[in-house]
Amino acid sequence: MQTTQSNTTTPPLVTFIVAYYNLPVTMLCQCLDSILALSLSNAEREIIVIDDGSDDNPLPSLGRYLADIIYVRQRNSGLSEARNRGIQLANGQYVQFVDADDYLLRTPYEHCLDLVRYQKSDVVMFDLTDDSESSPSADFDTDDLNSGTEYLSHHNLHASACGYLFRRAIIGQLRFTPGILHEDEEFTPQLLLRAETVASTNAQAYYYRRRPHSITTEADPRRVVRRLNDSLQVILKLNRIADTLPTSERLALSRRVAQLTMDYIYNVIVQTRSRHYLDRKLTFLRKGGLFPLPDRDYTTKYKWFRRLTNSSMGLSLLMNILPMIDKER
Repeated sequence: MQTTQSNTTTPPLVTFIVAYYNLPVTMLCQCLDSILALSLSNAEREIIVIDDGSDDNPLPSLGRYLADIIYVRQRNSGLSEARNRGIQLANGQYVQFVDADDYLLRTPYEHCLDLVRYQKSDVVMFDLTDDSESSPSADFDTDDLNSGTEYLSHHNLHASACGYLFRRAIIGQLRFTPGILHEDEEFTPQLLLRAETVASTNAQAYYYRRRPHSITTEADPRRVVRRLNDSLQVILKLNRIADTLPTSERLALSRRVAQLTMDYIYNVIVQTRSRHYLDRKLTFLRKGGLFPLPDRDYTTKYKWFRRLTNSSMGLSLLMNILPMIDKER
């Protein structure tokens, strides 16, 4: 089922792709209100709501939004397929993903819009926040423009694809892999490699809700193993892609692979607390050339983690202290 807006000859500036599944309609309405509050005219924005087969159809409660949105209901296929459907339908010069239980913060997001309006950046990277009590600042820092390869070579990335406003033309055939968790970890570094100009700002432009029983936080052992297995598959895929790239892009993506591998080892320790499971996974990583971690000065945290994982004593220390540190977060 699909409702559509009338087409205009000039493409909208931004297409907002809103993925929705089994949430209170009030959350979806708050999300849509945050988009409609932006300084974008009807012709400058396109809002595509992808309902991924929710048990209850939200459309009867969306009457006041129907003139402003494209509503698509599909068979439940997961977040990746919902976003891919949105990409297929998008007409905007830029694309912004917004999960339906989250919303945009007007003042900082207007700064991001200014960066695409006036700097014509291929990608604008901004911060996310889960603090609903803070007042958004109007004073933002923005780094000088870099290529995506340059940025990826010297910085870590936040995983969420919702933290990027990007030019639709650069995406090409890149899509989210269906059926996996951590699909953003696979998508975002490949997106950056396609960008000639990247603007990075500290504007906290996106509010995301922490949900204690979401699939990415649930403590059930089967869920934990699935998350870890999917993380490992993402690492292996990005590593294979890196091997096919020219030198500068390969080095940039290899940094991200090393960072994700460090995160994976960390999560194996804190989520399983099993030295036997850890040793098996380290053996697997070693056979794939991913462990020991590369000897690079990426970050202070990375250097210390690499040193500790290079010895049995260091691994034992991490097994003892990381679960306690993670529990206090």
